Parts: sequence; C-alpha cells; structure tokens
Amino acid sequence: QVQLVESGEGSVQAGGSLRLSCVASGDIFSIHGTAWYRQVPGKQRELVAKINAVGTPSYEDFAKGRFTISRDNDKNILFLQMNSLKPEDTGVYFCNVDGIRYDGQSYKDFDSWGQGTQVTVSS
Repeated sequence: QVQLVESGEGSVQAGGSLRLSCVASGDIFSIHGTAWYRQVPGKQRELVAKINAVGTPSYEDFAKGRFTISRDNDKNILFLQMNSLKPEDTGVYFCNVDGIRYDGQSYKDFDSWGQGTQVTVSS
C-alpha cells in the first residue's frame, strides 16, 4: 500500500503564504504523476497544479504566478508553495500521487490521495 500524509495546514491573511507538504510512503517502486487538488466551499474538487512523469509542472489559471509545485524525488515528498493568497483560495487541499508499487511479489499500479489539509485565507 502507498500512504500520503499532508502537512502545512494554516490560516493566513490575504497576501500571505503557506507551504503544503505531502510525504509518500509504502511499497513504492516508482512515482509517475503528482498533483495538488483543492475543494473550495460550494465547488467540486479541482486541479491546482501537477507534475507529470518527466517532471514538467503545469498550473491551472488561478494558480499561475502565485503557486509553485515541486517534489523531492529522493524523499518522495511533494510540495505546494502558495504565495499572494486570496480569500477565494480557502478550502481543503489534497495531494495525489500515481505510479507503480511492488509488494514483494508483483508490480501494481497505485493512485493515492492525501487526507486533505485545510487552508484558510481571511480578508
């Protein structure tokens, strides 16, 4: 199994910054795609940013220029640096990782989610 544990929850004023972390552990053989999603009040879960299998980041329009996604491939940690936060960024943020795991007998695909981290931005 692959577990994702998020940290970095916080409350900031508009214009402030937060850094979210997501540590992946378990029988990971390789990681392909990594991403951050969020669910803001009244909306469905939406993509924030992602890094593809070759390490290329991409961002949704609302995140461009303010958020930075990165990952430490050696430690299997995914980050989301969020600057110039706005009240409309308030919500629960989830990390998502997919790849291949090896349980000692066979290789299997995995697609795991973090538990969710609350981000609150006040005006």
